[in-house]
Amino acid sequence: MTMSLWQAVATIAVVAFGTMLTRFVPFLLFPESKEPPRFIRYLGKVLPYAMTGLLVVYSLKDVSLMSGSHGIPEAIAMLAIIALHVWKKNMLLSIAGGTILYMLLVQLVFV
Repeated sequence: MTMSLWQAVATIAVVAFGTMLTRFVPFLLFPESKEPPRFIRYLGKVLPYAMTGLLVVYSLKDVSLMSGSHGIPEAIAMLAIIALHVWKKNMLLSIAGGTILYMLLVQLVFV
C-alpha cells in the first residue's frame, strides 16, 4: 500500500508533533524552578533499571538452549557487556561493544 503525497506529509507532521509534544511537555509541567513531585523523582530513579531489565528479558525471550547455538553467543555477549560496563562504566560503550561482538559471533563463528 502506498500513500499519496498529502498522506505522507500528514503522517510526518503528526509524528513530528507527537515527538515534540513528548519532549516539551515534561519541561512545561515540571519547570526547573519548581521541585518535581516525590512520585516523579521516584520514577526517575527506578524506571531506568526497570527498562534495562525489560530489554534483557525481551532480547533473551527467543533463545533456545536445546537447539541451534544453545545460547552461547548470547551468553558471551552478555558477559562482554557486563565486563565492559564494570571496566569503563560507560553504558553506550557497553551496549555497542556487546552488540558488535554478538553480531560478529552469529555472522562469523556460529553460522
